[in-house]
Amino acid sequence: MIPFELTSPQTGNPLKADGPHALRDAGTGARWPVIDGIPYLRVNREALVERVLVHLDAGEADEALAALLVDQDDWWNGPPADPAGIIQLIKDRRTATLRDAVHRLGWGRVGDYFLHRWSDPTFLAGLSLLEAHWNEPVCVFEFACGIGHYLRELQRRGCKVSGADVVFAKLWVARHWVVGEKAQLVCFDAGSAHWPIPGAPVDLVACNDAFYFLDDKAALLECLRQNAGDDGWLALSHIHNRDCPGFSAGRAVTAEEIAELFPDALVYDDAELTRALVEVRAPAPREPTALRTCEAFSVVCGPGMRPAPRALVDGLTLPKPGTVLRMNPLYALEGDDYVIRWPSERYEAEYAPRATYPLHSAGPEHLTFEGSLDTPETQRVRVREFVDLPERW
Repeated sequence: MIPFELTSPQTGNPLKADGPHALRDAGTGARWPVIDGIPYLRVNREALVERVLVHLDAGEADEALAALLVDQDDWWNGPPADPAGIIQLIKDRRTATLRDAVHRLGWGRVGDYFLHRWSDPTFLAGLSLLEAHWNEPVCVFEFACGIGHYLRELQRRGCKVSGADVVFAKLWVARHWVVGEKAQLVCFDAGSAHWPIPGAPVDLVACNDAFYFLDDKAALLECLRQNAGDDGWLALSHIHNRDCPGFSAGRAVTAEEIAELFPDALVYDDAELTRALVEVRAPAPREPTALRTCEAFSVVCGPGMRPAPRALVDGLTLPKPGTVLRMNPLYALEGDDYVIRWPSERYEAEYAPRATYPLHSAGPEHLTFEGSLDTPETQRVRVREFVDLPERW
């Protein structure tokens, strides 16, 4: 686990353990709850923090957890989760599937996104960006990590991983269904008065499909650069282009703003990264001004980055040899052929035009990746006809 020394998002004072389920501000004495090893450090949630601590101090761990699992980010516009479903999920968390968790948490279209992220083209673009500039980082921090899709891939390559997100429920799902106990996970707001994970304990800082959401991007970027320090590097993928409106909420940026924010960066069209994976080649960076019509930008920057992209032959975009893969769950058998059944019209509209997994005839539902790099089976893995899903997907 990466040893981030946590500080208060309100005062910047060090936070120290205060029993098994809380942290205490060394200066003011203010307390913050910790559940399943995940500190909850959100600001402007004083009443919620107090209620959760009362439950924890009374030994009512499930009630405290239920209160945090319904907390959402400021962009959420869906209906609230059913309290009965939340309680049932807490009771069944050791046997429930990831699909059960997503349904009972009431995540709707966001849940579709999480369940099928292992094969969506934007996720593959982020993996391609990391692989193209891979330099064997030991410690990795992902900001806005969601339920830990990238952390899982990085952890399985031997990296020590840490992740942060503004939604506690996402981190809790990451802990129980995706990354396990070894990842350090922290819940906090990017706009806190004090960045609660100061210092530079990591080699690589990642942020995928989230940077465009933030208001003060320059301030956030400065914090992320501090985490990477003088020897680390940053990889930020799928930053929405304001001049090419897409499907996501948030505050997209222009090519000119990318150039201003990342003067030291290599900049990619996000779609080029996915194409490079399918074509088994190195992705080609472009000048930001040449990318005004792309849907989303991806960048790498920082003193420790690999200075030139490598070919996407092996590494993060392929599983380890011997991994048993499952057929992409978006496939459904009709007669002798498989068709793609999209989870929603919105999902289809957003991802179908760039989906890498082709239609194909009926075949095995499982495939063991042998590790050979130049075979038809390996290409089927690259394009995500077969996926490496969590055990309890």
